[in-house]
Amino acid sequence: MMEILTCGQVPNDQIFARKAPAADVSRAVSAILADVRREGDAALLRYAAEFDGAAPERLEVTPAEIDASVSQVEPEFLAVLERAAANIRDYHRRQLRTSYVVAEQDGMVLGQKVTPLARVGLYIPGGTASYPSSVLMNAIPAKLAGVPEVVMTTPAANGRLNPAILAAAKVAGVDRIFRTGGAQAVAALAYGTESVPRVDKIVGPGNAYVAEAKRQVFGQVAIDMIAGPSEILVVADGTCDPRFVAADLLSQAEHDRLASAVLVTDSAPLARAVAAELERQLSSLPRAEIARASLEQNGRIIVAENLDQAIEIANELAPEHLELSVENPFDCLSRVRNAGSIFLGKFCPESLGDYLAGPNHTLPTMGTARFSSPLTVDDFVKKSAFSYCTAPALAAMAADIALFARQEGLEAHARAALIRFEEASR
Repeated sequence: MMEILTCGQVPNDQIFARKAPAADVSRAVSAILADVRREGDAALLRYAAEFDGAAPERLEVTPAEIDASVSQVEPEFLAVLERAAANIRDYHRRQLRTSYVVAEQDGMVLGQKVTPLARVGLYIPGGTASYPSSVLMNAIPAKLAGVPEVVMTTPAANGRLNPAILAAAKVAGVDRIFRTGGAQAVAALAYGTESVPRVDKIVGPGNAYVAEAKRQVFGQVAIDMIAGPSEILVVADGTCDPRFVAADLLSQAEHDRLASAVLVTDSAPLARAVAAELERQLSSLPRAEIARASLEQNGRIIVAENLDQAIEIANELAPEHLELSVENPFDCLSRVRNAGSIFLGKFCPESLGDYLAGPNHTLPTMGTARFSSPLTVDDFVKKSAFSYCTAPALAAMAADIALFARQEGLEAHARAALIRFEEASR
């Protein structure tokens, strides 16, 4: 099922192959965006009936409905939600930035003003799986940043919302919730409708339609990233238990047929053992059909010459999740350049990061970890620079400003500095 590729025996393009892109949905998404922009709530209700199985009587979820849903959630799960939220807050609180002022020096005061975004939109999927963890991961950093209003959209399958999603929203401090999903929900957040307010930024995961909608509305609003299917790359040495490695690969393969699960190891025996273990564990996995399709289409096992080469392969692939399941993981950490989130050691599964550890699980995919980062508190603020200058300080710099401006052919720039020290014409 999982092809085993040995470095030096197969071409590099097989080692570094990326999964095929999803089907082009841009035209369909453009039509949905145009409909919502033109028709507002009416389009949202029509698409809910078409895609979700029922058009809701009202789009916004009331506080009473939220409380009623929360009461249906098992107390044990509510307690886990609270523990996860506490860990996420503790981790992200350390990312908070403050405004600063550079003390007056030579007649100038410089600084930076940090301002939270006024309103943020959170998209939460409701398709083959619903993710209360994504509510926590996206809403908590926004509220820590000081965003006054966090608006959440999520589809209501056959008119029903997942109580666990609503419970997570309450724990995370989400302010308003709307029953709408898909590209139409992204459109509502970007443009606003009679019911759904327009936001400054849209964050959260989604399918190909949601990702394409975010791409098309970018510029009208900010977005977190264009997220592709989930990815895991495990670097494992010969001391690993193949059961652990197989379980970790399956933890991402079960997400989506397009998900990618890759093992890179310096041990051919481990490679064979993991391939066999995957078959054994698949036999009892509830989402086995999805996981098997993912492994067959996008998974692979790569046998490297040594751990150094294994880590370089990981750097080239720049995975969303990277597990260093090796004897001395901290010795390898400094050599990792490209990864969304890194899990160190044999008892640090990726699922720890998905739910409870604290670091964000909204991560760059499709190799974009080469140049981008996980979601942070910084994603929910904007920064403004400010400057103050006295007349003597500007006088000392005016000639240099003018020289620079004229070098660029911008005479009005030069005059703006010089005119303040010329005698007014009468």
